[in-house]
Amino acid sequence: MTIDFKGKDILNGFQFSNQELNVIMETASYYEMRVKRGEIIKDLEGLVVATLFFEPSTRTRLSFEAAINRLGARVASMAEPANSSIAKGESLEDTILTVDGYCDCIVMRHPVSGSAARAAEVAVHPVINGGDGTSQHPTQALLDIYTIRKEKGHIGGQTITFLGDLKYGRTVHSLGYLMQQFNNKMIFVSPESLRMPEEITAELKSRGADIEETDDIKYALSQSDIVYVTRVQRERFPSVEEYEKCKGSYILNNDLLKYAKPGITIMHPLPRVDEIATELDTYEGSAYFRQASNGMYLRMALLGLVTGRHNICYSI
Repeated sequence: MTIDFKGKDILNGFQFSNQELNVIMETASYYEMRVKRGEIIKDLEGLVVATLFFEPSTRTRLSFEAAINRLGARVASMAEPANSSIAKGESLEDTILTVDGYCDCIVMRHPVSGSAARAAEVAVHPVINGGDGTSQHPTQALLDIYTIRKEKGHIGGQTITFLGDLKYGRTVHSLGYLMQQFNNKMIFVSPESLRMPEEITAELKSRGADIEETDDIKYALSQSDIVYVTRVQRERFPSVEEYEKCKGSYILNNDLLKYAKPGITIMHPLPRVDEIATELDTYEGSAYFRQASNGMYLRMALLGLVTGRHNICYSI
């Protein structure tokens, strides 16, 4: 069976078959091996990738741009929308149609949910969603499962706790679908006002997901192989007052870790504020900085696949 990603858009966390996910993971591992060997990689030589970031980003933008450079392509970057034609009132569609004429692939982050799908509708070249509003962040979810596979040796049949902001956290929205796909049980722990949106929970359950919701963090940690912590995002709240009510609701530290299942892996999409105490940075199961590093390899894989420049066939 041949899996062909050439020309495909990467828009959400539920668009992939298990066979496609396996190809993405194997390709990321392949590029990680080559980078760590110190190889000069020219798979995307001669191509231009546009990175359009309509809201702030550190890890996603820099890891994508590092991936582009590692693969031998060139970057055409827009990281300051205030200095672009968007500030003059240009529509997203017109911006995409223009940029699409300059490049071979578009990576985009945008504050409005559904914007990546809108871009993909008008672009000829593949669009990769680097995060759209509070909706989806598929490349983060993919690097998360790549991290789980590396940290645990496999993925599937595990229990993962999602902790913190599950309402506005687009990373857990995307990752939830992949956890269901791998038959992982999910425990949702959050303040009442930051619960996972009902429509996402209902959709996951309709797909057969095993989900438990609780506010008992000690119980959740005792049951979990992985805890995925999310930041309470000030920029997503309608008011400062609402943000202040929820800030610091759950802080993972050494005292709480005593209640955790032995060998628990701690993950976080970063940036963190105070939701994971720095004292946990030396805990061997704290994977969040390794997780961030994995982002470059995973994004190299996606770029190689959607441009058609990576054409190694894997046994699936």
